[in-house]
Amino acid sequence: MIATLAEVLQDALKNRYAVAGLVCLGWEDMRAYARAAEAEGAPVILQAGPGCRAHTPIPVLATMMRSVAESVSVPVVIHLDHSRDLEECRAAIEAGFTGVMYDGSRLSLADNIRHTSEVVRMAHAAGVSVEGEIGFVGYAEGESSAGTDPDEARSFAEQTGIDAMAISIGNVHLQTESETRLDEQLLAKIEAGTDIPLVIHGGSGVPKAQRASLARSSAICKYNIGTELRQAFGRDLRQVLAENPQRFDRIEILTDLEARIVLTTRELLRAL
Repeated sequence: MIATLAEVLQDALKNRYAVAGLVCLGWEDMRAYARAAEAEGAPVILQAGPGCRAHTPIPVLATMMRSVAESVSVPVVIHLDHSRDLEECRAAIEAGFTGVMYDGSRLSLADNIRHTSEVVRMAHAAGVSVEGEIGFVGYAEGESSAGTDPDEARSFAEQTGIDAMAISIGNVHLQTESETRLDEQLLAKIEAGTDIPLVIHGGSGVPKAQRASLARSSAICKYNIGTELRQAFGRDLRQVLAENPQRFDRIEILTDLEARIVLTTRELLRAL
């Protein structure tokens, strides 16, 4: 069942839970994530990030994701993640995405507001939701983070009209070995200035207990999770190949692998 980002996150905000924004790389993981969501009776957000879009064109991704969403009875959001290009956002909206994330986190506050507002204007006209980012979420082996300023967050939310706001409160992209606790005092200050759903990028690096706790007690309504599932994919693929060293058929290999991805994803969704 196809849903917009605003629809699923407003329900999460009202009923105190969080929705997983799962980073997709291809057909098999998209389908596995939707099947896991169906089994858990939970909404899910299928996300096409920059790496995915470099490999597969936006119209193809939209068609694949919409097909997957229509095959299950739970709400599924088809979401463009981390776009820094207005025309790319426009293309995703026209192709059938139901959520777009414009990433202006490297811009000045004024430019971030201006560009994000333009994306909101064209997205809302088409019934599509928008996620923006204020502050900067860094990378485990790259750029350092810049924490979200609560006053800027309030202004950003008010002036852009976004449906969800990604914030930087200790979270880091692409963490593979360590965990970083979110700054709950900073989170409380941000929450005091706005009532829109909040988003945590780099959710794989947040301790699972804190993810669950804040899903129940805060305005964090979406955790982006990619690295955690990619690590599981690689581990399970090596195991499937080790158990069947003579197997060469791609579909047979991925069929075995998909069942394992579903189980891993179900555990992740249940925890939120």
